[in-house]
Amino acid sequence: MLSFAEKIQALCEKVERNNTWRQKESFNLIPSESTPSLLVKMCEISDPAGRYAEHRTMKGEEVYFYQGIDFIREVEREAQRELGKYFECTDVELRPVSGQMANEVVFKGMVKFINRGKAEGQLTRRLRLVMNNDLTKGGHLSSQPMGALFNCVEEDPQTGKENVLNFPVLRENPYKADLKRLVELLDEHRPELIIFGKSMFIYQEPVKFVADIVKSWNPPPVIMFDMAHVLGLYGAFQDPFKEGADVVTGSTHKTFFGTQRGLVAGNFPKASPLRNLWLDIRGRAFPGSTSNHHLGTLLGLLMATYEMNEFKKKYQDEVRANAKAFAKALKDKGISVEGDEKDGFTETHQVLIRVKSFGPGQAIARRLEENNIIVNYQALPDDETFLESSGLRMGVQEMTRFGMRAKDFDELAGYLAAVVIRNKNVKEEVKKFRQNFLEMGYCLPAERAIPLAARIIATAFPHPGFAARFVENLQKLA
Repeated sequence: MLSFAEKIQALCEKVERNNTWRQKESFNLIPSESTPSLLVKMCEISDPAGRYAEHRTMKGEEVYFYQGIDFIREVEREAQRELGKYFECTDVELRPVSGQMANEVVFKGMVKFINRGKAEGQLTRRLRLVMNNDLTKGGHLSSQPMGALFNCVEEDPQTGKENVLNFPVLRENPYKADLKRLVELLDEHRPELIIFGKSMFIYQEPVKFVADIVKSWNPPPVIMFDMAHVLGLYGAFQDPFKEGADVVTGSTHKTFFGTQRGLVAGNFPKASPLRNLWLDIRGRAFPGSTSNHHLGTLLGLLMATYEMNEFKKKYQDEVRANAKAFAKALKDKGISVEGDEKDGFTETHQVLIRVKSFGPGQAIARRLEENNIIVNYQALPDDETFLESSGLRMGVQEMTRFGMRAKDFDELAGYLAAVVIRNKNVKEEVKKFRQNFLEMGYCLPAERAIPLAARIIATAFPHPGFAARFVENLQKLA
Protein backbone atom coordinates (compact mmCIF):
# COMPACT_ATOMS: atom_id res chain seq x y z
CA MET A 1 0.00 0.00 0.00
CA LEU A 2 1.31 3.45 -0.91
CA SER A 3 2.12 5.91 1.83
CA PHE A 4 0.59 9.40 1.91
CA ALA A 5 3.74 10.92 0.38
CA GLU A 6 3.87 8.22 -2.32
CA LYS A 7 0.23 8.84 -3.27
CA ILE A 8 0.95 12.55 -3.57
CA GLN A 9 4.04 11.87 -5.68
CA ALA A 10 2.19 9.45 -7.97
CA LEU A 11 -0.72 11.82 -8.54
CA CYS A 12 1.58 14.76 -9.26
CA GLU A 13 3.46 12.67 -11.83
CA LYS A 14 0.16 11.74 -13.52
CA VAL A 15 -0.89 15.39 -13.58
CA GLU A 16 2.44 16.33 -15.17
CA ARG A 17 2.12 13.62 -17.82
CA ASN A 18 -1.45 14.65 -18.66
CA ASN A 19 -0.45 18.32 -18.89
CA THR A 20 2.36 17.43 -21.28
CA TRP A 21 0.12 15.27 -23.44
CA ARG A 22 -2.74 17.75 -23.71
CA GLN A 23 -0.70 20.95 -23.89
CA LYS A 24 2.38 19.94 -25.91
CA GLU A 25 1.72 16.73 -27.82
CA SER A 26 -1.96 16.72 -28.86
CA PHE A 27 -4.30 18.76 -31.02
CA ASN A 28 -7.36 19.63 -28.95
CA LEU A 29 -10.38 19.93 -31.26
CA ILE A 30 -13.29 19.46 -28.88
CA PRO A 31 -15.58 22.45 -29.58
CA SER A 32 -16.74 22.90 -25.99
CA GLU A 33 -13.28 23.28 -24.47
CA SER A 34 -10.40 25.71 -24.41
CA THR A 35 -7.18 26.39 -22.51
CA PRO A 36 -7.19 29.61 -20.45
CA SER A 37 -4.15 31.86 -20.63
CA LEU A 38 -1.41 31.74 -17.99
CA LEU A 39 -2.72 34.80 -16.13
CA VAL A 40 -6.29 33.51 -16.17
CA LYS A 41 -5.06 30.26 -14.62
CA MET A 42 -3.10 32.16 -11.96
CA CYS A 43 -6.20 34.15 -11.04
CA GLU A 44 -8.14 30.90 -10.67
CA ILE A 45 -5.81 29.59 -7.95
CA SER A 46 -5.32 32.88 -6.10
CA ASP A 47 -6.80 33.63 -2.66
CA PRO A 48 -10.45 34.21 -3.70
CA ALA A 49 -10.66 30.55 -4.76
CA GLY A 50 -11.40 29.58 -1.15
CA ARG A 51 -13.71 32.47 -0.24
CA TYR A 52 -17.41 33.36 -0.14
CA ALA A 53 -19.21 36.53 -1.25
CA GLU A 54 -22.95 35.86 -1.02
CA HIS A 55 -25.02 38.95 -1.78
CA ARG A 56 -28.53 40.01 -2.74
CA THR A 57 -30.60 43.16 -3.16
CA MET A 58 -32.59 44.03 -0.03
CA LYS A 59 -34.65 47.23 0.24
CA GLY A 60 -32.85 48.69 -2.74
CA GLU A 61 -29.32 47.98 -1.46
CA GLU A 62 -26.89 45.23 -2.38
CA VAL A 63 -26.18 43.46 0.89
CA TYR A 64 -23.14 41.20 1.35
CA PHE A 65 -23.18 38.52 4.04
CA TYR A 66 -19.42 38.09 4.54
CA GLN A 67 -16.54 40.36 5.47
CA GLY A 68 -13.23 40.66 3.65
CA ILE A 69 -14.92 40.84 0.26
CA ASP A 70 -14.20 44.42 -0.88
CA PHE A 71 -11.76 43.15 -3.51
CA ILE A 72 -14.02 40.45 -4.97
CA ARG A 73 -17.03 42.80 -4.90
CA GLU A 74 -15.08 45.21 -7.13
CA VAL A 75 -14.00 42.27 -9.33
CA GLU A 76 -17.63 41.25 -9.86
CA ARG A 77 -18.71 44.80 -10.69
CA GLU A 78 -15.76 45.29 -13.03
CA ALA A 79 -16.52 41.98 -14.77
CA GLN A 80 -20.12 43.10 -15.23
CA ARG A 81 -18.91 46.36 -16.79
CA GLU A 82 -16.46 44.62 -19.12
CA LEU A 83 -19.00 42.01 -20.20
CA GLY A 84 -21.63 44.72 -20.62
CA LYS A 85 -19.19 46.34 -23.04
CA TYR A 86 -18.65 43.03 -24.83
CA PHE A 87 -22.38 42.35 -25.29
CA GLU A 88 -23.41 46.02 -25.51
CA CYS A 89 -26.05 45.34 -22.86
CA THR A 90 -27.15 46.83 -19.55
CA ASP A 91 -27.39 43.78 -17.29
CA VAL A 92 -25.06 40.84 -16.57
CA GLU A 93 -25.60 38.16 -13.91
CA LEU A 94 -22.37 36.31 -13.15
CA ARG A 95 -23.21 33.98 -10.28
CA PRO A 96 -24.17 30.84 -12.25
CA VAL A 97 -21.17 28.52 -12.25
CA SER A 98 -22.00 26.82 -15.56
CA GLY A 99 -23.95 27.44 -18.75
CA GLN A 100 -26.51 24.84 -17.71
CA MET A 101 -27.05 26.61 -14.40
CA ALA A 102 -27.43 29.91 -16.27
CA ASN A 103 -30.26 28.35 -18.29
CA GLU A 104 -31.86 26.91 -15.18
CA VAL A 105 -31.74 30.34 -13.54
CA VAL A 106 -33.59 31.86 -16.51
CA PHE A 107 -36.19 29.10 -16.65
CA LYS A 108 -36.95 29.34 -12.92
CA GLY A 109 -36.98 33.13 -13.23
CA MET A 110 -39.53 32.82 -16.03
CA VAL A 111 -41.81 30.65 -13.87
CA LYS A 112 -41.66 33.21 -11.06
CA PHE A 113 -42.22 36.05 -13.52
CA ILE A 114 -45.37 34.59 -15.12
CA ASN A 115 -46.83 34.00 -11.64
CA ARG A 116 -46.41 37.58 -10.44
CA GLY A 117 -49.79 38.95 -9.41
CA LYS A 118 -51.50 35.57 -9.11
CA ALA A 119 -54.42 35.52 -6.70
CA GLU A 120 -53.95 34.35 -3.14
CA GLY A 121 -54.41 30.59 -2.94
CA GLN A 122 -53.98 30.17 -6.69
CA LEU A 123 -51.54 27.42 -7.63
CA THR A 124 -48.25 28.34 -9.25
CA ARG A 125 -48.35 27.51 -12.93
CA ARG A 126 -45.51 26.46 -15.19
CA LEU A 127 -44.68 27.75 -18.65
CA ARG A 128 -47.53 26.88 -20.99
CA LEU A 129 -45.40 26.10 -24.05
CA VAL A 130 -41.71 26.38 -24.90
CA MET A 131 -40.09 26.27 -28.35
CA ASN A 132 -36.52 24.98 -28.65
CA ASN A 133 -34.13 23.00 -30.84
CA ASP A 134 -34.62 19.24 -30.95
CA LEU A 135 -31.84 17.39 -29.11
CA THR A 136 -31.34 15.08 -32.09
CA LYS A 137 -31.02 18.08 -34.43
CA GLY A 138 -28.26 19.72 -32.42
CA GLY A 139 -30.23 21.21 -29.53
CA HIS A 140 -28.41 21.49 -26.22
CA LEU A 141 -29.28 19.15 -23.37
CA SER A 142 -29.68 22.03 -20.91
CA SER A 143 -32.62 23.44 -22.88
CA GLN A 144 -34.55 20.16 -22.76
CA PRO A 145 -37.11 18.96 -20.18
CA MET A 146 -34.58 16.28 -19.14
CA GLY A 147 -32.09 19.09 -18.51
CA ALA A 148 -32.47 22.54 -16.96
CA LEU A 149 -36.03 22.95 -18.27
CA PHE A 150 -37.14 20.14 -15.94
CA ASN A 151 -40.29 20.99 -13.96
CA CYS A 152 -40.59 24.45 -15.57
CA VAL A 153 -43.01 23.64 -18.41
CA GLU A 154 -46.54 22.25 -18.27
CA GLU A 155 -47.33 18.69 -19.27
CA ASP A 156 -49.95 17.54 -21.75
CA PRO A 157 -52.44 15.62 -19.54
CA GLN A 158 -53.21 13.18 -22.38
CA THR A 159 -49.61 12.20 -23.21
CA GLY A 160 -47.82 13.06 -19.96
CA LYS A 161 -45.12 14.79 -22.03
CA GLU A 162 -43.93 18.35 -21.53
CA ASN A 163 -45.33 21.03 -23.84
CA VAL A 164 -42.16 21.59 -25.84
CA LEU A 165 -42.26 22.36 -29.55
CA ASN A 166 -39.13 21.96 -31.67
CA PHE A 167 -37.99 24.30 -34.42
CA PRO A 168 -38.74 22.69 -37.80
CA VAL A 169 -35.70 22.00 -39.99
CA LEU A 170 -35.13 21.72 -43.70
CA ARG A 171 -35.25 18.19 -45.07
CA GLU A 172 -32.32 18.90 -47.39
CA ASN A 173 -30.25 20.59 -44.64
CA PRO A 174 -31.32 19.67 -41.09
CA TYR A 175 -28.86 22.19 -39.64
CA LYS A 176 -31.07 25.07 -40.85
CA ALA A 177 -34.59 26.03 -39.75
CA ASP A 178 -37.54 25.60 -42.14
CA LEU A 179 -38.74 29.21 -42.00
CA LYS A 180 -42.00 28.63 -43.85
CA ARG A 181 -43.07 25.89 -41.45
CA LEU A 182 -41.79 27.96 -38.52
CA VAL A 183 -44.24 30.77 -39.33
CA GLU A 184 -47.11 28.28 -39.27
CA LEU A 185 -46.07 26.75 -35.96
CA LEU A 186 -45.63 30.12 -34.26
CA ASP A 187 -49.06 31.27 -35.41
CA GLU A 188 -50.71 28.03 -34.31
CA HIS A 189 -49.04 27.48 -30.92
CA ARG A 190 -47.78 30.85 -29.62
CA PRO A 191 -45.09 29.74 -27.13
CA GLU A 192 -44.34 31.79 -24.02
CA LEU A 193 -40.58 31.18 -24.24
CA ILE A 194 -38.49 30.70 -27.38
CA ILE A 195 -35.00 29.24 -26.85
CA PHE A 196 -32.38 29.56 -29.58
CA GLY A 197 -28.97 27.92 -29.41
CA LYS A 198 -27.39 24.54 -30.03
CA SER A 199 -24.45 22.33 -29.17
CA MET A 200 -24.11 21.14 -32.80
CA PHE A 201 -23.87 24.63 -34.21
CA ILE A 202 -22.76 25.58 -37.71
CA TYR A 203 -25.35 28.14 -38.89
CA GLN A 204 -27.09 31.24 -37.61
CA GLU A 205 -30.32 31.00 -35.65
CA PRO A 206 -33.36 32.88 -37.09
CA VAL A 207 -33.60 35.32 -34.18
CA LYS A 208 -34.57 38.45 -36.14
CA PHE A 209 -36.98 36.46 -38.31
CA VAL A 210 -38.86 35.24 -35.24
CA ALA A 211 -38.60 38.53 -33.31
CA ASP A 212 -40.24 40.41 -36.19
CA ILE A 213 -43.14 37.93 -36.19
CA VAL A 214 -43.85 37.86 -32.45
CA LYS A 215 -43.30 41.51 -31.51
CA SER A 216 -46.99 42.30 -32.09
CA TRP A 217 -48.26 39.51 -29.83
CA ASN A 218 -49.88 40.56 -26.57
CA PRO A 219 -47.92 39.68 -24.58
CA PRO A 220 -44.94 38.75 -26.79
CA PRO A 221 -42.91 35.67 -25.84
CA VAL A 222 -39.52 35.99 -24.18
CA ILE A 223 -36.73 35.28 -26.67
CA MET A 224 -33.65 33.62 -25.21
CA PHE A 225 -30.41 32.70 -26.97
CA ASP A 226 -28.20 30.07 -25.34
CA MET A 227 -24.84 31.06 -26.85
CA ALA A 228 -22.73 28.63 -24.82
CA HIS A 229 -20.83 27.35 -27.86
CA VAL A 230 -20.53 30.67 -29.68
CA LEU A 231 -20.21 33.18 -26.84
CA GLY A 232 -16.69 34.08 -27.96
CA LEU A 233 -18.03 34.79 -31.46
CA TYR A 234 -20.65 37.25 -30.22
CA GLY A 235 -21.13 40.07 -32.72
CA ALA A 236 -19.18 38.43 -35.54
CA PHE A 237 -21.37 35.33 -35.85
CA GLN A 238 -24.62 36.79 -34.49
CA ASP A 239 -25.64 39.84 -32.47
CA PRO A 240 -28.74 38.56 -30.64
CA PHE A 241 -29.70 41.74 -28.77
CA LYS A 242 -29.72 43.76 -31.98
CA GLU A 243 -31.70 40.96 -33.63
CA GLY A 244 -34.41 41.01 -30.97
CA ALA A 245 -33.39 38.61 -28.20
CA ASP A 246 -34.30 39.50 -24.61
CA VAL A 247 -31.85 37.23 -22.79
CA VAL A 248 -28.48 35.69 -23.67
CA THR A 249 -27.01 32.84 -21.65
CA GLY A 250 -23.83 30.88 -22.05
CA SER A 251 -20.79 29.19 -20.62
CA THR A 252 -17.58 31.17 -20.63
CA HIS A 253 -14.98 28.55 -21.53
CA LYS A 254 -15.72 27.28 -25.04
CA THR A 255 -15.06 29.96 -27.65
CA PHE A 256 -14.84 32.60 -24.92
CA PHE A 257 -11.41 32.85 -23.24
CA GLY A 258 -12.63 32.27 -19.72
CA THR A 259 -12.78 29.94 -16.81
CA GLN A 260 -15.53 27.37 -16.47
CA ARG A 261 -18.53 29.46 -15.47
CA GLY A 262 -21.90 30.63 -16.80
CA LEU A 263 -23.60 33.99 -17.26
CA VAL A 264 -26.93 35.61 -18.09
CA ALA A 265 -27.01 38.89 -20.01
CA GLY A 266 -29.90 41.17 -20.91
CA ASN A 267 -31.16 44.67 -21.67
CA PHE A 268 -33.67 45.47 -18.93
CA PRO A 269 -33.72 49.19 -18.07
CA LYS A 270 -36.15 50.23 -15.34
CA ALA A 271 -38.81 51.18 -17.88
CA SER A 272 -38.68 47.76 -19.58
CA PRO A 273 -41.84 45.63 -19.30
CA LEU A 274 -39.47 42.74 -18.56
CA ARG A 275 -37.61 44.50 -15.74
CA ASN A 276 -39.28 42.26 -13.18
CA LEU A 277 -38.11 39.22 -15.13
CA TRP A 278 -34.53 40.39 -14.63
CA LEU A 279 -35.14 40.78 -10.90
CA ASP A 280 -36.56 37.25 -10.79
CA ILE A 281 -33.54 35.91 -12.71
CA ARG A 282 -31.19 37.55 -10.19
CA GLY A 283 -33.19 36.05 -7.33
CA ARG A 284 -32.90 32.59 -8.84
CA ALA A 285 -29.14 33.06 -9.17
CA PHE A 286 -28.94 33.79 -5.44
CA PRO A 287 -30.39 32.48 -3.25
CA GLY A 288 -32.16 30.27 -5.79
CA SER A 289 -29.30 28.28 -7.29
CA THR A 290 -25.94 29.24 -5.81
CA SER A 291 -24.35 30.04 -2.50
CA ASN A 292 -20.61 30.15 -3.12
CA HIS A 293 -20.20 31.12 -6.77
CA HIS A 294 -16.55 30.06 -7.11
CA LEU A 295 -14.70 33.33 -6.68
CA GLY A 296 -11.40 32.09 -8.10
CA THR A 297 -13.01 31.39 -11.46
CA LEU A 298 -14.84 34.73 -11.24
CA LEU A 299 -11.51 36.54 -10.90
CA GLY A 300 -10.14 34.52 -13.82
CA LEU A 301 -13.18 35.44 -15.89
CA LEU A 302 -12.45 39.13 -15.43
CA MET A 303 -8.90 38.61 -16.71
CA ALA A 304 -10.26 36.61 -19.66
CA THR A 305 -12.77 39.34 -20.49
CA TYR A 306 -9.98 41.92 -20.62
CA GLU A 307 -8.29 39.64 -23.17
CA MET A 308 -11.47 39.11 -25.18
CA ASN A 309 -12.31 42.81 -25.35
CA GLU A 310 -8.76 43.54 -26.52
CA PHE A 311 -8.49 40.85 -29.21
CA LYS A 312 -12.14 40.15 -30.04
CA LYS A 313 -12.34 40.96 -33.76
CA LYS A 314 -9.00 39.50 -34.82
CA TYR A 315 -9.65 36.28 -32.91
CA GLN A 316 -13.22 35.89 -34.17
CA ASP A 317 -12.26 36.46 -37.80
CA GLU A 318 -9.41 33.95 -37.54
CA VAL A 319 -11.55 31.28 -35.89
CA ARG A 320 -14.25 31.45 -38.53
CA ALA A 321 -11.73 31.48 -41.38
CA ASN A 322 -9.90 28.50 -39.90
CA ALA A 323 -13.12 26.50 -39.51
CA LYS A 324 -14.00 27.00 -43.16
CA ALA A 325 -10.44 26.12 -44.22
CA PHE A 326 -10.43 22.98 -42.06
CA ALA A 327 -13.81 21.86 -43.44
CA LYS A 328 -12.68 22.35 -47.04
CA ALA A 329 -9.39 20.54 -46.42
CA LEU A 330 -11.20 17.55 -44.91
CA LYS A 331 -13.58 17.41 -47.88
CA ASP A 332 -10.65 17.58 -50.31
CA LYS A 333 -8.98 14.65 -48.51
CA GLY A 334 -11.99 12.36 -48.82
CA ILE A 335 -13.97 13.01 -45.63
CA SER A 336 -17.72 13.72 -45.85
CA VAL A 337 -18.36 17.14 -44.27
CA GLU A 338 -21.81 18.11 -43.00
CA GLY A 339 -23.45 21.39 -43.99
CA ASP A 340 -23.68 23.15 -47.31
CA GLU A 341 -20.46 23.56 -49.29
CA LYS A 342 -21.85 26.80 -50.79
CA ASP A 343 -21.79 28.24 -47.25
CA GLY A 344 -18.26 27.00 -46.59
CA PHE A 345 -19.82 24.20 -44.48
CA THR A 346 -19.86 26.33 -41.31
CA GLU A 347 -20.28 29.87 -39.97
CA THR A 348 -18.94 29.13 -36.48
CA HIS A 349 -15.91 27.41 -34.95
CA GLN A 350 -17.41 23.97 -35.47
CA VAL A 351 -16.79 21.43 -38.22
CA LEU A 352 -18.98 18.33 -38.45
CA ILE A 353 -17.90 15.24 -40.38
CA ARG A 354 -19.61 11.94 -41.21
CA VAL A 355 -17.40 8.89 -40.61
CA LYS A 356 -19.94 6.06 -40.55
CA SER A 357 -18.50 4.39 -43.67
CA PHE A 358 -15.18 3.97 -41.81
CA GLY A 359 -16.60 2.77 -38.49
CA PRO A 360 -18.73 3.88 -35.52
CA GLY A 361 -18.16 7.44 -34.32
CA GLN A 362 -16.99 6.28 -30.88
CA ALA A 363 -14.41 3.92 -32.38
CA ILE A 364 -13.09 6.55 -34.81
CA ALA A 365 -12.85 9.14 -32.00
CA ARG A 366 -10.86 6.68 -29.89
CA ARG A 367 -8.57 5.89 -32.84
CA LEU A 368 -7.90 9.59 -33.32
CA GLU A 369 -7.21 10.06 -29.61
CA GLU A 370 -4.61 7.29 -29.80
CA ASN A 371 -2.97 9.41 -32.49
CA ASN A 372 -3.12 12.57 -30.34
CA ILE A 373 -6.03 14.19 -32.20
CA ILE A 374 -8.81 14.77 -29.68
CA VAL A 375 -12.35 15.13 -31.07
CA ASN A 376 -15.95 14.58 -29.97
CA TYR A 377 -18.05 11.73 -31.41
CA GLN A 378 -21.47 13.07 -32.34
CA ALA A 379 -24.92 11.78 -33.25
CA LEU A 380 -25.95 13.40 -36.54
CA PRO A 381 -29.59 14.34 -37.28
CA ASP A 382 -30.39 10.99 -38.94
CA ASP A 383 -28.86 8.88 -36.14
CA GLU A 384 -31.26 7.07 -33.84
CA THR A 385 -29.21 7.44 -30.65
CA PHE A 386 -26.00 9.04 -29.44
CA LEU A 387 -24.64 5.55 -28.83
CA GLU A 388 -24.82 4.91 -32.58
CA SER A 389 -23.08 8.11 -33.60
CA SER A 390 -22.04 8.37 -37.21
CA GLY A 391 -20.31 11.73 -36.90
CA LEU A 392 -17.51 13.66 -35.26
CA ARG A 393 -17.83 17.21 -33.95
CA MET A 394 -14.74 19.41 -33.91
CA GLY A 395 -13.85 23.00 -33.08
CA VAL A 396 -10.87 25.09 -34.15
CA GLN A 397 -10.99 27.72 -31.40
CA GLU A 398 -8.34 26.35 -29.03
CA MET A 399 -5.74 25.60 -31.67
CA THR A 400 -6.42 28.94 -33.36
CA ARG A 401 -5.36 30.54 -30.11
CA PHE A 402 -2.17 28.51 -30.19
CA GLY A 403 -1.29 30.02 -33.56
CA MET A 404 -2.71 27.64 -36.17
CA ARG A 405 -3.81 29.20 -39.46
CA ALA A 406 -5.54 27.88 -42.59
CA LYS A 407 -2.45 26.12 -44.03
CA ASP A 408 -1.83 24.43 -40.68
CA PHE A 409 -5.38 23.10 -40.51
CA ASP A 410 -4.89 21.76 -44.03
CA GLU A 411 -1.91 19.73 -42.80
CA LEU A 412 -3.80 18.57 -39.72
CA ALA A 413 -6.69 17.47 -41.96
CA GLY A 414 -4.20 15.22 -43.77
CA TYR A 415 -3.22 13.48 -40.53
CA LEU A 416 -6.86 13.14 -39.49
CA ALA A 417 -7.86 11.67 -42.85
CA ALA A 418 -4.96 9.21 -42.71
CA VAL A 419 -6.25 7.90 -39.38
CA VAL A 420 -9.94 7.84 -40.33
CA ILE A 421 -9.69 6.49 -43.89
CA ARG A 422 -6.56 4.33 -43.82
CA ASN A 423 -6.26 3.57 -40.09
CA LYS A 424 -2.68 4.81 -40.28
CA ASN A 425 -0.61 5.44 -37.16
CA VAL A 426 0.54 9.08 -37.27
CA LYS A 427 1.09 9.68 -33.55
CA GLU A 428 4.74 10.64 -33.80
CA GLU A 429 4.16 12.95 -36.77
CA VAL A 430 1.31 14.61 -34.90
CA LYS A 431 3.45 15.11 -31.76
CA LYS A 432 6.18 16.67 -33.86
CA PHE A 433 3.71 18.93 -35.68
CA ARG A 434 2.25 20.16 -32.38
CA GLN A 435 5.65 21.55 -31.38
CA ASN A 436 4.99 24.41 -33.82
CA PHE A 437 2.00 25.57 -31.75
CA LEU A 438 2.97 25.94 -28.11
CA GLU A 439 2.68 29.70 -27.60
CA MET A 440 -0.75 31.09 -26.84
CA GLY A 441 -1.92 34.22 -28.62
CA TYR A 442 -4.67 36.79 -28.04
CA CYS A 443 -3.36 37.51 -24.55
CA LEU A 444 -0.45 39.30 -22.88
CA PRO A 445 2.85 38.05 -24.41
CA ALA A 446 4.74 35.47 -22.36
CA GLU A 447 7.66 37.77 -21.58
CA ARG A 448 5.25 40.16 -19.85
CA ALA A 449 2.85 37.55 -18.43
CA ILE A 450 5.39 35.24 -16.74
CA PRO A 451 6.76 37.81 -14.24
CA LEU A 452 3.20 38.77 -13.27
CA ALA A 453 2.20 35.11 -12.90
CA ALA A 454 5.26 34.47 -10.71
CA ARG A 455 4.28 37.34 -8.41
CA ILE A 456 0.72 36.05 -8.09
CA ILE A 457 1.65 32.47 -7.28
CA ALA A 458 4.47 33.59 -4.96
CA THR A 459 1.89 35.40 -2.81
CA ALA A 460 -0.78 32.70 -3.04
CA PHE A 461 0.70 30.61 -0.20
CA PRO A 462 1.70 32.02 3.20
CA HIS A 463 4.52 29.55 3.93
CA PRO A 464 7.69 31.44 4.95
CA GLY A 465 10.25 31.44 2.17
CA PHE A 466 7.83 30.02 -0.41
CA ALA A 467 8.10 33.04 -2.71
CA ALA A 468 11.90 32.92 -2.88
CA ARG A 469 11.98 29.16 -3.42
CA PHE A 470 9.28 29.32 -6.08
CA VAL A 471 11.08 32.04 -8.04
CA GLU A 472 14.34 30.08 -7.72
CA ASN A 473 12.75 26.92 -9.15
CA LEU A 474 11.04 28.92 -11.89
CA GLN A 475 14.40 30.36 -12.94
CA LYS A 476 15.89 26.85 -13.06
CA LEU A 477 13.06 25.66 -15.32
CA ALA A 478 13.50 28.70 -17.57
